[in-house]
Amino acid sequence: MDSIETYIKKNLSEKRRKHVYGVVHTAQKLAGQYGCDREKAKLAALFHDMFRSTPVDVLNMYVRQLEMDPVYLDNANLAHGPIAAKIMKRDYGITDPDLLNAVRYHTTGRAGMSLLEKVLYLADAIEPGRNYPGVEEIRKRAETSLDDACLLSMERSIRYIEERGLFLHEDTIKAREDLKKKGEKNGL
Repeated sequence: MDSIETYIKKNLSEKRRKHVYGVVHTAQKLAGQYGCDREKAKLAALFHDMFRSTPVDVLNMYVRQLEMDPVYLDNANLAHGPIAAKIMKRDYGITDPDLLNAVRYHTTGRAGMSLLEKVLYLADAIEPGRNYPGVEEIRKRAETSLDDACLLSMERSIRYIEERGLFLHEDTIKAREDLKKKGEKNGL
């Protein structure tokens, strides 16, 4: 954990560091509330944005070097999580699939998200530094239902992306549909 915190201090701007530690705090709070391992939540939160501020040309180099799907080329928002997950495994020796998936899918979500994946996804969306239309409603929903809060956050993200004509990753659509099905199954 010390080495990732050293990386954060050396490589992330103050604004990005503040965000990362806001996600750490929120992820640990959500983990405690919903019965998730708090240490794993902290570790995933520390790693989640390690490449978020990396220039696109460097991210493109990683995409090619790590033989990733070309959909990540020229898309820092989508690429930073999957790259971080691969670097966690390669350079930090982290092999826990749940940790790797939480970091990999923290931006898009995916169908069949684990508890840790949902915790990190939501913590990234609602940490105290986030200020966008609807965030308070998502925070309120997080007090009573992790799935409902994740679903609401995804629906807002999808609307935002579609309104701007940006690329919407299929994992986000599949994640939303999966959470909707779970909600319907549980009578929500």
